[in-house]
Amino acid sequence: VQLQASGGGLVQAGGSLRLSCEASGRDFRINDMGWYRQAPGRERELVANINSGGIANYGDSVKGRFTISRDNAKNTAYLFINSLKPEDTAAYLCNADYWSYAGGTDVVGRVWGQGTQVTVSS
Repeated sequence: VQLQASGGGLVQAGGSLRLSCEASGRDFRINDMGWYRQAPGRERELVANINSGGIANYGDSVKGRFTISRDNAKNTAYLFINSLKPEDTAAYLCNADYWSYAGGTDVVGRVWGQGTQVTVSS
């Protein structure tokens, strides 16, 4: 299972972005999906996660501004970012907990995408 994150970019403060995280592979099911972010010199922090039933959880610093959703048919999670602030500047990474049954072997694991950079100018 692999994840591909996209949608980052350079945006002015107050702007919006939509990030996408798509899972691909053979014979798998995705359970929880999540977004984290990491800025230079700072620890990685949870932005939001969402389970297969659509129940979401948010980090305190983004509540009310960020919205996570998912399309299970497309194995894709989205992160809608509104009212961007310079302190939101970071690499945004997605992850997914998955069950793979390729080749008749059950594998349960967590995979990370490569990240997409969000830069907010003041």
